[in-house]
Amino acid sequence: MSARFDYKTADPAAVKALRGLSDYAHNSGIEARLIHLIEVRASQINGCAFCIDMHTREARAAGETEQRLYALNAWRETPFFAENERAVLALTEHVTRIAEKGVPDDIYQALLPFYSTEQIIQIIVAIIAINSWNRIAISTGMQPKAA
Repeated sequence: MSARFDYKTADPAAVKALRGLSDYAHNSGIEARLIHLIEVRASQINGCAFCIDMHTREARAAGETEQRLYALNAWRETPFFAENERAVLALTEHVTRIAEKGVPDDIYQALLPFYSTEQIIQIIVAIIAINSWNRIAISTGMQPKAA
């Protein structure tokens, strides 16, 4: 598949609005490492090759390990993720697939020992932001560039 059009030039105001959402998430105080995990995991679920490529590169540049990135698809089966990260990854999966099961109470309850309600909404906004970017990238046919 090739790119259908350059979404950035098609409607700069739309890009600016979505960038604002992403900027909010990145500047909310939620740990950058956690934001990167959210971005990569949601992108994996959505099958967004462009975003997986971009966000794994960003995560590695920010100090994320190859081992954790390689295991992210199977985070439940590895010992590489802390309990707070597991709670956020579970939330990421449920929000990304919200039409399937919603967000069950146990997923929400697992966040409470680690995050305030303000932080939980910040995490949800980060999940919503990357899901929006995934949908734009996939819909417009964006492709990662070879390294």
